[in-house]
Amino acid sequence: MADHEHWRVPKELKKKMHVLASDLRQRSTKSETNLWAALRDRKLAGRKFRRQVPVGAFVLDFYCAEETLAVEVDGGIHRSQQQADQLRQEIIETLSIRFVRVTSEQVEKDLTSVLQTIQSHFQA
Repeated sequence: MADHEHWRVPKELKKKMHVLASDLRQRSTKSETNLWAALRDRKLAGRKFRRQVPVGAFVLDFYCAEETLAVEVDGGIHRSQQQADQLRQEIIETLSIRFVRVTSEQVEKDLTSVLQTIQSHFQA
C-alpha cells in the first residue's frame, strides 16, 4: 500500500512514515487494540486488514487492500481537529481509498455494530 501506483513519496519520507507507523502500532489505544483483535487474521468476512498503514505523509489506522477501505478510529482528540481530519481524508480519497470512521467509544461499547458497519462497506 505504501507504494500505491498513483502516489509516490521520496524514500526519506517513506522511511520516516514506516518508523512512525511502527511506533503507532506499539502505542495503540484500547479501542484500536480491541478493533484489531476483531479484524486481524481475516476474522471479518475473510478480509485481510493491516494496521497503521503509511500512505504518503499519512498513516491509516486500519486498511483492507482488497476493499480499498480505510477504517479510522476517532478518539477524543479528533473532536478538536475535524477539519484537518476531513482534509486528510479528502486527500487520501484521491487514491480511490474509501473511508469508514468510527469513534473509540463505539468500538469500546458496541464492537459488533462497528464490525457490521465496516462489513456494510465491503463491495463484494
